[in-house]
Amino acid sequence: MMQRRLLLGAGLAGAAALTGCAGPQISDYAGQKPELDLRQYFNGTLDAYGVFLDRSGKVARRFTVVMNCSWNGADGVLDEDFIYSDGEKQKRIWRMKYLGEGRYSGTADDVVGTAFGQTAGNAFRWGYTLSLPVDGKVYEVQFDDWMYLMDEHVMLNKAVMSKFGIYLGEVQLTFVKRRA
Repeated sequence: MMQRRLLLGAGLAGAAALTGCAGPQISDYAGQKPELDLRQYFNGTLDAYGVFLDRSGKVARRFTVVMNCSWNGADGVLDEDFIYSDGEKQKRIWRMKYLGEGRYSGTADDVVGTAFGQTAGNAFRWGYTLSLPVDGKVYEVQFDDWMYLMDEHVMLNKAVMSKFGIYLGEVQLTFVKRRA
């Protein structure tokens, strides 16, 4: 009986490990066009429109963002001003660093540690932990954040949120770069 439980447990663990590997990888997008240069796209003023979907898929919150972005060599600043549909306002300032070969790091006051990501083709993927205030408490939530450049002005973003590996919901966002 104990051997049967161990085999079942090992089988479930193996299946879980394979499922984790089955998702998309940034290299899957290497040949996609237009090619994303984060320093070029996130330079100037952008407007963004987004929703937070809870784990059932229901829109729990809507928001807009105005981003003022600039780069000085390998160092970038993404200054984000959020306005939520309930009137709440929030600011986040990302301090980005280009590490070479499509790799980036980033920090912000409400990000725990450092975010790391990479571009390939038209896509950018990065992961980070965000300190998220909810109902008077602050939770550390992990983000698996994907961005896809559609053309020189529009980029789509999908960020899956989880805690302890449990799906909490996702953020869907459209960035629109203002024309010069």
